[in-house]
Amino acid sequence: MSNVISLTIFTPVLGSILLMLFPKKRDTGIKVAAFIFSIFTFVISLILLFRFNSSLSSYQLVEFHKWISFEKFNINYYVGIDGISLFLVLLTTFITPIAILGSWSIKKNLREYMIFMLLLESGIIGVFVSLDLVLFYLFWEIMLVPMYFLIGVWGGENRIYAAVKFFIYTMVGSLLMLVGIIYLFYIHGVQTGFFTFSLPDILSALLSGRMVLPFDVELFLFIAFALAFAIKVPIFPFHTWLPDAHVEAPTAGSVILAGVLLKMGTYGFLRFCLPLFPKASIKMAPIFMTLAVIGIIYGALVAMVQPDLKKLVAYSSVSHLGYVVLGIFAFNLYGFEGATIQMVNHGISTGALFLLVGMIYDRRHTRLISEFGGLAHKMPIYSTFFMIITLSSIGLPGLNGFVGEILVLQGTFFANKTFAILAASGMILSAVYMLWMYQRVHFGKLENPANEKLNDLVPREILMLAFMVIFVVWIGVYSSSFLRPMDASLKKVVNIVQRAKNGSDNLYQKKILTENNVRVKN
Repeated sequence: MSNVISLTIFTPVLGSILLMLFPKKRDTGIKVAAFIFSIFTFVISLILLFRFNSSLSSYQLVEFHKWISFEKFNINYYVGIDGISLFLVLLTTFITPIAILGSWSIKKNLREYMIFMLLLESGIIGVFVSLDLVLFYLFWEIMLVPMYFLIGVWGGENRIYAAVKFFIYTMVGSLLMLVGIIYLFYIHGVQTGFFTFSLPDILSALLSGRMVLPFDVELFLFIAFALAFAIKVPIFPFHTWLPDAHVEAPTAGSVILAGVLLKMGTYGFLRFCLPLFPKASIKMAPIFMTLAVIGIIYGALVAMVQPDLKKLVAYSSVSHLGYVVLGIFAFNLYGFEGATIQMVNHGISTGALFLLVGMIYDRRHTRLISEFGGLAHKMPIYSTFFMIITLSSIGLPGLNGFVGEILVLQGTFFANKTFAILAASGMILSAVYMLWMYQRVHFGKLENPANEKLNDLVPREILMLAFMVIFVVWIGVYSSSFLRPMDASLKKVVNIVQRAKNGSDNLYQKKILTENNVRVKN
């Protein structure tokens, strides 16, 4: 099957088209059909894993088709995966059916809701596999539309404000990135005589010396790309849109937002900023590491005082994503591995937390911590799952969160001991606010009469959480099965950055070039 990536991208699109044919009142049929298409997409994406060669750093399962050609202006359908994008694609196809199962309580405009969920999945997958810069940008922007409507139509009381804020923040950063993409296209064409938006071609030209970026130009291009990615992560102080979006979004929207959509920003740093602009990345690293540490501590402190469960999880997300940024700018394999696997860990753990908050909200229609207490007496299964995910989130050894954070801290320690020590304090603060929240919600006496009638989890909810717990334990106990496929691709990025940092001779350049993907010529 040579077009497995395209099938993964467009199967949800096919599902959304077929859902348009369903009568609006067939709610059960719409839910089941959307779930089946999301499961089918996940099954197709598993082929990527089985056919992936973890010993190669080059792009694999590549598909290339000419798309738009006008004189020297060429945009191509060019997709492929490597060790950096593999598990992010799988995370997307894994989280989406769980999010759809978590949408069973949606009543209003259900057909349109499920259509937007499937289109959102396609857009996110497209971002992770695009090797043409314009194609990447198109998927980046397409993804905004379904998420905007999911928040704006099915969100909470202040949904319009949150949706518009999310859209504007992301769009502003994206426009500057588009300027950078066009500028990079122009420079490559002028210096090589070959105009292309192909990421492998541009990277090959930079590594071979056929294309040279003066430092001021490289710094401008880095900022153009990095601003879009920093807003998407989001890095402090660009984070202000995230709590609003999380709080107002429906449960499934929060799960997708935290689970995979935010990873588009950290993925962008690894895929574009570091390989294409390594000298600028090194120059800007102290700034980004400082902002990451501030985000870790600030997010934890603000989460600690939140009276709303969903806001607490939203600010914890800001804190945990700071570790990913910190690992990326450590510029060593430990940091890169920790950052990449922490993207997956955060998607599973924080996604599960939003599901758990959504489940109790469906039963009580409140998220205020003060409204609960003693839930373990009435909902022991719910409390058990909540405890496992809480321990995962605070990085308990043996669970997934520990693996990512300890690798990031190790990599950061080699790069800058002060940043590592400050970041480690975030793990302590995380334990404080998460365990304190758990104690107030689940332990103690069941004093609120409104909680007396609460029912424990139904089989559908148990199934959703059970699959997430399986990966929480799997990654924590046998992390090498996830780290091994990433190594070759991450080592290539490490080599590129270290070459820029230390200087290199032509032999070293040739070594990197032999690992790069074969150029696709028009």
